[in-house]
This record gives sequence, structure tokens and C-alpha cells, in this order.
Amino acid sequence: MPGTSDVSGRETESASPEVTVALAGNPNVGKSTLFNQLTGLDVVTAHYPGKTVEVAVGTTDLGGTAVTVLDLPGTYGLSGGSDEETVAREALLAQGPDAVVCVVDATNLARNLYLVLQLLDLGLPLVVALNLSDEAARKGLRIDSVALTAELGIPVVPTVATTGSGVAEVVELAVRLARDPDPAGRERHYSDAFERAITPLVHACETMPQRPYGLSARSLALQLLEAHRDLDDLVRGMPGGAGVLGRTAEVRARLANVPGGPVGAVARERYGDAGLVAERVHQSAQPAHRRRDSWSLTTSAATGLPILISVLGALFGFLFFVGDALATIFANVWGRSVAPFAEAAIARSLGDGLAAATAHWAVAGVEASLAIGIPYILTFYVLLAVLEESGYLNSVAFLADRIMHRFGLHGRAIIPLVAAAGCNVPSVLAARSLPSRRERVIACTLASMVPCSARTAVILGAVGHYVGVAPALGVFAVSAVLTACVGLALQRLVPGASRGLVMEMFPFRRPQVGAVLRKAWTQFREFLLVATPIVVTGSVVLGYLYESGRLWALTRVMDPVVVGWLGLPSVAGLTLLLGLLRKELAIQLLVTLAVVAIG
Repeated sequence: MPGTSDVSGRETESASPEVTVALAGNPNVGKSTLFNQLTGLDVVTAHYPGKTVEVAVGTTDLGGTAVTVLDLPGTYGLSGGSDEETVAREALLAQGPDAVVCVVDATNLARNLYLVLQLLDLGLPLVVALNLSDEAARKGLRIDSVALTAELGIPVVPTVATTGSGVAEVVELAVRLARDPDPAGRERHYSDAFERAITPLVHACETMPQRPYGLSARSLALQLLEAHRDLDDLVRGMPGGAGVLGRTAEVRARLANVPGGPVGAVARERYGDAGLVAERVHQSAQPAHRRRDSWSLTTSAATGLPILISVLGALFGFLFFVGDALATIFANVWGRSVAPFAEAAIARSLGDGLAAATAHWAVAGVEASLAIGIPYILTFYVLLAVLEESGYLNSVAFLADRIMHRFGLHGRAIIPLVAAAGCNVPSVLAARSLPSRRERVIACTLASMVPCSARTAVILGAVGHYVGVAPALGVFAVSAVLTACVGLALQRLVPGASRGLVMEMFPFRRPQVGAVLRKAWTQFREFLLVATPIVVTGSVVLGYLYESGRLWALTRVMDPVVVGWLGLPSVAGLTLLLGLLRKELAIQLLVTLAVVAIG
């Protein structure tokens, strides 16, 4: 089991998890920042069958009690209209956390309260973290948390996740609720007409000796009206379920003439209640014009595109110069400290035969992963986290939407493609969050064609040094044209249609150092866990083939393609084989082998 950290992020001794707390909330309300405050860097991800959405899992310690924390996907509701909503709902019902913390945006309370009301309707032990309280205060907006507690009947705690303010109190209340699960607040009652319509279904649910997920009769009735097919199937297989489904059909028919049908009727009641509650607890408000002006600067074509080009130019310039300096430092440290120790250990244990020679390739694989990862990929993810935490990536997605639609994608797909400039592996992992299989296929294919930071460094260093800067830039131009052609072809060949982009423009915020480092480390660790084993294993296989002489036989088989079609020397076939494992190494070896072959 991974180690735990307390609510201040300090490492503590591991303990058996006793309480499970789920974090729910809308996108970009600071939920993951609060999660990082609780768990530090000790995070794993859980995958759901058939879904591309992940649930982050971490642990923290509260006075000797080990708490498992689930960071659910950011959602605006739990109706199952997207993978995020489906996964969040499954985690809340099927896994049954002991308590739930719903993180809400204090600057947009009414919209966020809709999810709070959904969680209350599920009967879950609930604490509300009223996050971004500092930003609300800067806007001149004050929310009476005591009045909100009275309105909802559950604890409400003002928090600032970026600084950790209120986080300890939130988790303490959640653990207390988990140990003493009182009713999760007053039972919400909506309009009289709606209550009269659902009362027969509630009474029918009360007759069931056992209900799915331990839901109350009212909670089950509301869930059935929202037409969750999996829930219908569960009820059908339970004693008394057939009668409940019959009553459900009657109530659904009664609400069919309501705009949106039964689902729309339930949603309208919640939205209305959320608006009334928000109005009663707001004490003052004034608009923030400055933030809106910032969006207009970064999203209009006249000013947004020059800003985007400048930001990307600065990003890759910083990546090249800083990455190159870090690569030099890493090479010196590895050469002086690690390499001699590894060589001596291999010589002592394996001697100098084929096994020893192959082992050297394994060490080289580890070195290659770190030599690429630390100077370039980690640096890139720090820069990407700064852009993400500042809110600027939203503007990038908005600007890119029209171009992305030409390739069958929407604007949000630009983020995995930008991430591919750091490393293709985490970029492909990030592309799995796109909503449709069609978009995921196109985005993953295009991401694999984007030159990663390691390839960029080799192209600029090798081609730029030996041939010139203009030919080096020409390599990127050719790559961009090929990527665009493939994207246009996939738009026509992959079945399906492009989706429209509806997105919320989040306010710009000052990136917090801790949040940036945690996010960068989480992404970099994903690279280490996924890519490094592949690189090392591939290095061992290629090393064995090379040292045993079998690799050259494979290159001769490729001569019809390498020599006949490509017009390259036969020795270049070796680089193509190595390029299957590491594309930047193929570029580097083409330069080296050309010098050897040509002299």
C-alpha cells in the first residue's frame, strides 16, 4: 500500500484505510487541488471497464485514522450523459464511500448547488467545501456559510484549496460523518405539483424489502425518473421490483408532457431550488469586468493568436535552452556517479559475455529514459502545468476549435496535442479523456506524429549543427504538413461526426507553486511508469539482437525498402528498427551512421 500523508502533506507511517471519502464537484472548482493538499504526491489512478475516465486515489492521515480519498471526475451532474458523469455516479453508488465532500465554486454558487442537491437526493453523508472563497471576496461577493448550512442541513466550510485554508476542517467533518452517519441533511422537497406527481412512486419503492445500493425510497424514486437503465435492470431483479417499475412507467407517462420529460422535470426542480438557496445566502455581489476583458484579449483572433504564438515560442525556447542545460548536467552526473558503479556491478556478476553486454543495454535504457525525461519532459510538464493552472489553456482550446474541427476534433483536443510536444506517451493517455471513440482515435494518431521534446532537441541540435537552421526548421514544416494531411484523411475515413464545443471560460488565476509541481510530477510519474519499462525492455531485446549479430540479419531483410525505395545506405535499416522503440534515437543514429558510412 502507498504511504500516507497528513492534511498538511507531511509523510506519516502507513496505516490500514479505515474511512473512504469521495471528492465531487464541477470542473475547475479546485477539487483536484484540494485532493493534492490532502494526499501530496502519493496518488494512483483507478480505471473503469469500458471507460476512458480515471478516478485518482490517494491516502491521508487524520489523527491516526487512515483516510482513502477518491478524486472523482469533474462533472456538472450525475445523470450519466458523459463518461465522467457515469464514472462519478458508479463510484458513489457501487463503491459506497463513507462520506462525500462536494467542492463548490463560491463565485458561481447557484450552478454548483445543482450537484450538491443531486448528492443530497442520493442520501449520501455530505460536506460542502465552499472553495475559492478568496476569489469571491475579491469580486465583492460574500456568501453566508452559516445560512447555507441551515438551508442545506449539512456542514458547509469556506476553503481556499490553493493555500490549504479550511481543508483540515473539511476532512475532519467528513470523517466524523463517516463514523456517525446521520441523515445527510434535511430531505429536499420541491414544488407541490412535483411532490404530488412522485408520491405514488415513493410509496411503491417503500414496499421493496431491499433496494439497490441501500437507497432510500425517495432517492430510488428520483433515480428511476432520471431513466438510468442499469438501475432499472437492478430493480427488475429484486423482490417487488416489477411493481415498482410499473409505477415508474405511470409516473414517467404523467410527466411526459413536461418540457424535457421526467428527466427535465427533475432537473428543473433542482435548478429552481439551487437558485433560491443561492439567492438567500448571497450577501453582496458586483461583477468582475477585468476578468472578462482578459478573456477577450486571449480569445479574439486579432490579439489571441499573437499571444498564443508568443506563448508557444517562449515555451519551446525555454524548453530547448533549459532542457539542453539540464541534459548536460544529467550526463555529467550519470557518467561520474552511476555509470562506473553499474559497469562494475555487471562485470562482477556477469563477467564479459553476451549476458553482460546485454545488461549494459538495459542500463542504457534506464539512462535514456531519465536523460530524456528529466531535462525535457519534466521541464515541459512544469510549463504545461503553469499554463493549465493559470487558466490560459481554455483560451487555447477556444482559439483552436475552428482548426481542430477540420480534423474531426473540437478545441479541447489541442491540449493532448500540445502535451505531445513533451512526450507522446502521456499525450495519448490524456487523449483518452475525449468524449467519443472517433475523437480519441484521431487525437492519438495525430499525437504520435507530433515531434516530442527529445526529437525536437535532436533535430535542432544534429540537423541544425551539421546542415543548418533552415533545414532543421524544414523538418518541422514537413512534419506539420504530414500531420495535417493525416488529420484531414482521418476526418473523412473515421466514422462519425464532429461534436460542437460548449465550454466554460474559467477565470485567470495566479498559478500556485505547489499545485504546479504536484501536477507536473503526477504527469511525469505516468511517463516513468508507462514508458520506462517499454524502453528498458526494448533496449534489452535490441541489445541481445545486436550483440548476438542477429540485428544485422534483420537489416539485410529490409534492404529492398531501405536501399530500393528510400535510397539510403543499408546500415540505415538499423535506425528504423531502433526507431520503433525510440524515434528520437533513430534521428540521432541517422547522423552517426551517416558519418560512419560516408566517412
